[in-house]
Amino acid sequence: MRKSRHASFKDLVMENKRELLSNQDEMERIEKKLEERHTRRA
Repeated sequence: MRKSRHASFKDLVMENKRELLSNQDEMERIEKKLEERHTRRA
């Protein structure tokens, strides 16, 4: 059986989520971006 060289999309998402949760500055930047989008639509 061939060994999978690429991580599955789900694995990549989980890894990304873990990194973001440990990076508070990045989380704050993303939250601000989301808030700006919501206030523009309203």
